[in-house]
This record gives sequence, C-alpha cells and structure tokens, in this order.
Amino acid sequence: MKDHATTDDRPGKGRAVPSGRLARLGVFGRMAGGVAGNVISEGARRLASGERPKMSDLLLTPANAVRVADQLSHLRGAAMKLGQMVSMDSGDMLPPELSAILARLRDGAHHMPPEQLNRVLIAEWGRDWRSKFAHFQAHPVAAASIGQVHRARMRDGRTLAIKVQYPGVKDSIDADVDNVATLLRVSGLLPRELDIVPLLAEAKRQLHEEADYIREGEMLARYGALVGDAPGLVVPALDPALTTSRVLAMEYVDGVSVETLETAPQEVRDRAMQALIAVVLRELLDWGLMQTDPNFANYRWQGESGRLVLLDFGAARVVPGDVAAGYRRLLAAGLAGDRDAVREAAVAVGFLGDAIVARHRAVIDEMIDVILIELNRPGPFDFGDRAFVGTLRDRGMELVRDKASWHLPPIDTLFVQRKISGTALLAARLKARVDVRAMVVGHVGGDGGGAS
Repeated sequence: MKDHATTDDRPGKGRAVPSGRLARLGVFGRMAGGVAGNVISEGARRLASGERPKMSDLLLTPANAVRVADQLSHLRGAAMKLGQMVSMDSGDMLPPELSAILARLRDGAHHMPPEQLNRVLIAEWGRDWRSKFAHFQAHPVAAASIGQVHRARMRDGRTLAIKVQYPGVKDSIDADVDNVATLLRVSGLLPRELDIVPLLAEAKRQLHEEADYIREGEMLARYGALVGDAPGLVVPALDPALTTSRVLAMEYVDGVSVETLETAPQEVRDRAMQALIAVVLRELLDWGLMQTDPNFANYRWQGESGRLVLLDFGAARVVPGDVAAGYRRLLAAGLAGDRDAVREAAVAVGFLGDAIVARHRAVIDEMIDVILIELNRPGPFDFGDRAFVGTLRDRGMELVRDKASWHLPPIDTLFVQRKISGTALLAARLKARVDVRAMVVGHVGGDGGGAS
C-alpha cells in the first residue's frame, strides 16, 4: 500500500460550478437573454408565415428547452434541484415541451474539475487530506444537483463513498429558488392567482437542510437504525470522522441503479418495487420519518442478494401524526370502495380544496371511481398498464383549466405525496406488478371493510 493516496483523473465532462452570487446571476441573465432572442426570432418567423403565436408557444420551443436545461445543469444547486423536483412530481401531467426541458435535468450534472474539487477538500479536511486515504478516485462515480460522489479506499481497507458539495451552492439557494420561480411565472406555466410564496419558503428551507451534510449524516444513521437487519434492505454506515457540513462520508455499497432494471426479468422488477413500496408504507404509517426525494438515483439494487440499497437522506423529514392519520383514512376509504369517504378524506388531508370540489364534483367523482376500480382489482397491480392514466389526465386537465380553483396542498402533505407519486412513476417505468392492495391492507388493518 502506498504512503499517499493515489488519484484517478479519467477524462469526463468537468465544468466549474459558478460559486459567487454575481457569477450565478450572470448565468441566469445569459439564459434569459438567449431565451428572449429565440422568442423574438421564432415570433418573427411565425408572424411572417401568417400565424398569431401565443407567448407560451414561443417560450417552449426545442431551442429554449435545450438552453434552459443546459444552463440549469451548469448552475447545479437549487436551480437544478427544483427542475428535477417539478419533473418528478408531475408525472404524466406536464406539457410535453416542459417535460423535455426537465427530463434533461435528470440525466446528471457536470462534475467539478479536479482543481475546484481539491480546493473544496482542502477547506474541509486540510492541505494533507490525501494522506487520509490509500486511494481517492478523483473522477466522481456520480454527479447530481447539490454534490458529487467519489469512491475512496481507506488505509484500513474500508471502501467509502465521499459526497462533496459544490462550492457556493448553499449560499445561493434563496436567490436560485426566486430566479427559477420567476422563470416559471414569465413562461405562463403558473397562474398568477396561485400563491406559491409558502411553497417557495418551504423549498428554500428544505434545500438548506439538504445542503447540511451534518444533518444528512444524522438522518442516515436514523434510517440505519430503523431498517436494522431487515433482510431485503441496505443502508450504508456513516463515517462521522470524515463528515463535515460540506462532505458526507459513508460506507460504499455496491449495486446497480434501479433504472437499469427496465430490461431485467419481470420477477426482479416486481421484487425491487415491492421492497420500495414497503419502505414507503413503513415511512408513512410506522416510522413517522420519510425520505421525500423520489429521485431514481437514490435507489440501487443488489442482484445476487436481492436487496434494495437506500441512498441520499438529505430530504428526510418527520411525517406529522395528523398527516399519517389522514393518509390512513384515505387508504381505508379506498380499500372500502367508498367514493364519498375518499373525497372527504382527500379534502381533509389537503389534496383537494373546497372550491374545486364545489365547482367540479362530478369530474372529481369520475376520477375517484377510476382509481377505486384500479385499486380494488384482485391480484397484483400492473403499473405498466397505463390505459387508465389517459382518462385521469383528460379529466384532470378540465380541473387545471379552471385556474381560479387551483389549490396547493399543505406543505407536509405535498412532500409526502411527492414521494408517493415518484415511487409510482418508477414502478411504471419498470412495468412492475405488485399486489399493492394486499400491502396496504397489511398496514391499514382489516380487509378494507370500511374507513377508520
């Protein structure tokens, strides 16, 4: 074993993260200027051909989609994270043009070049940081919105995963959130009547929490204790000695991205999703603690042992008792096939506002009926069968067009539902078949004979 850590500087798409506020503002300015230029040229072209285009049509062109996605990827941090959040949360309901923009943000970020990485690690560990390792792989094994992950071997033989936060990300969260919100407003994708100020404040709070790696380390340890020695799950062990507010060190756990299971045998896809759905139910109804970021990259699969690896606990948050109780009532009503009880529980937990129920009760009841039919089919639920989604989308768009009745759920409900929706989206991508009804019955109790 060598006296100093070796490094691996394989080529990759390294791109320095703009760390100062002025530098990040400049990226937003160039993005806005480029989008405006595209709007002008595209508008002139369409007017010349006799069209009368709407501003939203001019904003959501392929050229602007590429420009916005690339610039948000360059910024990383809150700007990229918010784009990913909107993409994951919205499932099949987004306009296809916006989906194209946001899908690019899930493909991973540029990583820091070695010089910038070295400066961050010197600031966190000191100039002799390399002496701590037998080997530190300078090229990251993953690069995401807030940080990038490196593989390292300790002198005692342990292999660690080292997550390093991009410089300037934490200090720029508030400004980035405001700038992204402005982009959504001017695009016309959000109605002016919708008050998103509370949501923006909560997004800033959670992103600040995600950028605190000391807190994430604590959540990692809590999840490790909750999972314990459950045979189907793995949570990496924290290395507290190397963890700082901007560096998170943990056990390196092998596994393949859950997304790669798309081509795996049906039983493997089913087993992986059953394990993940079981985790979500335990988070919501047993643990009172939920990792609310459903990013597919947060889950890995160990083929030989058939175990699901849980990663990234920056977005873990307490589930209040009243929210868990509200979901329990909603699930019980669904198992009972009671449309009225489902609607009432959905209003109580905050999914639906009183105004939209008063104005569109028939449409809402039709959507509930579709969901109840699917939920209560005997046997495994086929997430790959998306026939019913078209009906829900068509009915849902009727509600969306009535902007006066748009409603934001309570923050805690919103984040819980984000995890649930993202999990369903992953199950659909894997075309998994899981007896969800039986799993819910096991948690709610009884055989679905009534709400409780």
